[in-house]
Amino acid sequence: MTTTFSAAPPLPDWLAEHFPYRRRMATVDGVRLHFVDHGEGPVVLLFHGNPTWSFLWRKVIARLDGYRVIAPDLWGLGLSDKPRSTRAHNLERHLELLTGLVRGLQIEAFITVGQDWGGPMAAGVAARDPNRVRGAVFGNTGVLAPRRPLKVTSFHRFAHTPLISDAVFRLGSFPQRGLSRVQGDRSSIGKLETRAYTWPLRRLRDRAAPLAMARMVPNREGHPTLAPMEHIDAWVRGFDGPIGLVWGTRDPILGRGLRRHREALPQARVWETEAGHFLQEEVPDELVEAIRWVDGEARAAGR
Repeated sequence: MTTTFSAAPPLPDWLAEHFPYRRRMATVDGVRLHFVDHGEGPVVLLFHGNPTWSFLWRKVIARLDGYRVIAPDLWGLGLSDKPRSTRAHNLERHLELLTGLVRGLQIEAFITVGQDWGGPMAAGVAARDPNRVRGAVFGNTGVLAPRRPLKVTSFHRFAHTPLISDAVFRLGSFPQRGLSRVQGDRSSIGKLETRAYTWPLRRLRDRAAPLAMARMVPNREGHPTLAPMEHIDAWVRGFDGPIGLVWGTRDPILGRGLRRHREALPQARVWETEAGHFLQEEVPDELVEAIRWVDGEARAAGR
């Protein structure tokens, strides 16, 4: 898989003021991915989820002095290319593109970090290059294979409803206009943040990804997400390096997932907070503390 690099397009002034980091574009297998490539030092990969983009990590990046931070926009979100069909999206394809980006950057070792769908992305990239992984941090995500029988939230059940979900997600800019509703502190996502999260998806034709990624949550046996999640689960459970879990217990979507991850990863150090779903907006200091702790543990172990 060939990866080439180029300059990133400029941001509007109002957005660039709040997102002043070095940005680049990578073309991986013909797909353009936008990513932050900021700072120098040990490499930290930051993966966001649905329906955000690398802007979500800005507070964490600002606090990660002494590190080189790579924060890609997932395919279909942010400034990355946006396929118009929801069928284009599947977990395997996302992992292929992200792995191509990381390998194209010729990164020898990294700490991988993910929240929401960024968790499986972070773990999936790590599972494809396990010898390069120094440690991991997961927050309000699911990096374990779904339990049987399969259960999904009301949000994800709605996403699998034909026709009406298409109309609501695409015409109503859903859920990006209502992200504050899943926060512990709703003021953590105000007018500026809402504007920043809706701006990359301002054109109707570009809004396939939020619905597609909601539908990537498996709701039946045979769902295409299940096989890669089994592989990710096996890597996470078998990883012998340091793992940090940063969790917001007031998250109505994944807040209750902390217990299961604690049980599966008893060696992990846990930062339990009263934040909501988008931890990066509420508790960036805890995320940075977890990353620095993982780095310290990895250094001590010679990783």
